[in-house]
Formats: sequence, structure tokens, C-alpha cells
Amino acid sequence: MRIHSPVASIGRLEEDIVHPNRAQRPDRFKILGFPIDLVDYRTVFQQINAWRAQGVCRFIILATAADIQLAQTDGLGAAAHRSGLNLPDGIAVVIAARLMGHRPSGRVAGPDLMLRLCDWGQEYGYRHFFYGSTNDVVERLIANLTRRFAHMEVAGFLCPPFRDLTPQEDAVAVEKINACRPDIVWVGLGGMRQICWMSDHLGRIRAAAMIGVGAAFNFHSGLVRRAPAWLRRIGLEWSYRMLTEPRKIIPRTRHTLAFCAKAIAQACMMRLSARHLQRTWP
Repeated sequence: MRIHSPVASIGRLEEDIVHPNRAQRPDRFKILGFPIDLVDYRTVFQQINAWRAQGVCRFIILATAADIQLAQTDGLGAAAHRSGLNLPDGIAVVIAARLMGHRPSGRVAGPDLMLRLCDWGQEYGYRHFFYGSTNDVVERLIANLTRRFAHMEVAGFLCPPFRDLTPQEDAVAVEKINACRPDIVWVGLGGMRQICWMSDHLGRIRAAAMIGVGAAFNFHSGLVRRAPAWLRRIGLEWSYRMLTEPRKIIPRTRHTLAFCAKAIAQACMMRLSARHLQRTWP
């Protein structure tokens, strides 16, 4: 494993951001106006490979129920429509999709996505950059990942201060990231902050994908213990996190409950509308 040093010169930033053709994506639908892509892990990898081949950069949102609820009021909705993929990271989102007549393959959880892409990317020479958290956490994260994936390439990492950067600081950060020539930039700023960061930096970061994974940094560094696999399989990882990280999870619970109520209402309205059309169709 090698951690590559930044090169001195920065190439020209991509000027034209070409968004994926939504009309050709039948696996995309909307919950409360928030677009969600019902794809599996392998499809995500294939999409990143396509972006890499095209020389374009997209960002991926791992959307929880709380994220979708908050997007209605805090401007995240615009970011969701700029993204390359919005994946259902939360059992409530998966259940809502099923209630609306869709057939999701299941959750696409950030920590699991990180492991799969680090593994699959070895064959293709993917270069990974880590942005966020603290030096101690990220150094442990990299050590654990490279111990597990012997041929994984780490392009570098950067841990910004826990505050908004000045324009000058942000420009330096972008230059450092681009100088490392990453294929994937893993963003661990948490929740809304990482979504806004990726959206704001679309067109400035030169990589195939920026992926906001938040808690994955803490889980894979060993700082925080993840829920047992059996709890994750039955969709109860949230309950474990509520017990182990109450100060972080409980405040988001009201947003999750609001999402559930609105999603159920949307599903009921869709079914009523479908029945009405069946009755009135000649």
C-alpha cells in the first residue's frame, strides 16, 4: 500500500457538468419529492466505472429517512437533484419504496458500500481519498482498510477543521485533493454537511465520484462499534445506534417519524389514485 504525495501542478478543472439522463433510469422514483435510485451495490460500482471512463465527476448521496425529511426545508432537495445517485441508506426508505409499489434490492449502507468499493476497486487501480473527521480516525481507517485490502491504493487524506472554511482555505483543500488524482473521494463530514459539501464542489473536484458516508469513518476506524450483522439484516441497526449513540441519533428520530407519516400518506394517495383510475377507465 502506498499513500501518494500530491503532485505540484493542477490540471484544468472540468467545466461542463453532464448530468445522467434521468429519463433512461426506470429505477429512479421520488419519495416526498426526493429522488431515490433503487440499485444494488454492483450497479453502483458499474456506474462509477462509467463516470471514470467518461472523465466526469458525480456525487452519491446515501439517503436516510431523516435526510429526506430535512431536504424539504433546508435546501438539500436541490442537491438531491444534482447528484449522480441517491441510494436508500435506511430501512424506513426501503419500506416506503415497497409501500409505493417498488421492488428495492434492499439498503445500500455507506459502511458496506465503502468496503465493497475498496475491494472491487483493487482490480481497476482505484485511488481513494478520504476527506473529513480527524487525523487519528482517518489514519486508523486507512490502516484497517489497507490491512484488509492489500492492493488498495490510497491517494491521500485531508481532515479539515470542524467549522466552515474560508474561501482561501477551501481553495487550498480542493487543490490538495485534485493533486492526489483520486478516483473516489470519501466524504466523512456527517449528514447534511457532507451533502452540501459535495454539491457545492461539483465541478471543482476531479474524481469519478464523491461519496458521503459519514459514520463509515468511525465504524471502519474502530472508533465506534457497528451493530451486529444479524441486527443489520433484519433492519434494526437504527435501534442499536439509538442505544449506543443516543445524543446523535435521538434528535434525528423526530425527522424519521415525520418522514414515515408522510411516506405512508403518499403511498395511500398513490393507491387511491390507482383505484380511482381503474374505476373510471372505460
